[in-house]
Amino acid sequence: MTEKVRCLIIGSGPAGYTAAIYASRANLSPVLYEGMQPGGQLTTTNEVENFPGYPQGITGPELMEDLKKQAERFGAEIRFGMATKADLSASPYKITIDGEKEIEAETLIISTGATAKYLGLPDEAKYAGSGVSACATCDGFFYRKRKVAVVGGGDTACEEATYLAGLADKVFLIVRKPFLRASKIMQDRVLTNPKIEVLFECETVGLTGDKVVQGADLVKRRGQAGEEQLHIEIDGFFLAIGHKPNSDIFKPWIETDEVGYIKTIPGTPRTNVPGVFAAGDVADPHYRQAITAAGSGCQAAIEAERYLSEKGI
Repeated sequence: MTEKVRCLIIGSGPAGYTAAIYASRANLSPVLYEGMQPGGQLTTTNEVENFPGYPQGITGPELMEDLKKQAERFGAEIRFGMATKADLSASPYKITIDGEKEIEAETLIISTGATAKYLGLPDEAKYAGSGVSACATCDGFFYRKRKVAVVGGGDTACEEATYLAGLADKVFLIVRKPFLRASKIMQDRVLTNPKIEVLFECETVGLTGDKVVQGADLVKRRGQAGEEQLHIEIDGFFLAIGHKPNSDIFKPWIETDEVGYIKTIPGTPRTNVPGVFAAGDVADPHYRQAITAAGSGCQAAIEAERYLSEKGI
């Protein structure tokens, strides 16, 4: 049995929930599916100190629960389930949930987020929220005057290392290759910063510490002549090896960049498909902040309302 809805929101997080708040207040009767991780990436963050309106700070899960309750208060229907298939070839757009239920939507807001790439070490999960982070802008403040490590050799890693060098006493940049892949200007910033030490040809094999990260075990020139084991003392371990936008099921119809971020008309959440909008990290390779995601969720809901009004739906 196919269900028909005026506004379907795929994904929770700050973008999805904010879209639901605005869409429900505009009487669009939105239905939101939360996806695999209700509340999105922010639910893995212990302390959020940079979201306006919370002077004492708030935990990620609490912030998401607040946004969810606010959306439900205005009538948004929030459901558990994951979009597994999409057909955006014609309006109304068809989305399959959990491989079985089909929904036809007049407008679609994609706020499926992006997933940080990890090295795959068991210790990353063990110390999640206790020294391991994938966002320097979010968590760097907690490591003022401390020692931290950043993993990666591209622009993102160099940006994160430079940002952290403004807060921490010492930053190790752990690079697998014997060179940096980053742009020349970013390389220069890193290599001339006295607080940053680049460890070339190094791989992390484990993290150490009692309940919180206190060190990292590295291998230099793994599998080559002169292979050696290193240990560095650190308080924070930051992953900067990229994110994977959760956009795969939409790619046959929606334009994305080479990484998979959904392309939107600059300054708007509009995609190349009329009535389909993208909000939050799935369309944002640059900022990846809760507040910018929330702002784009607001924009997407306003655009959805305008689209439906123009169509007389």
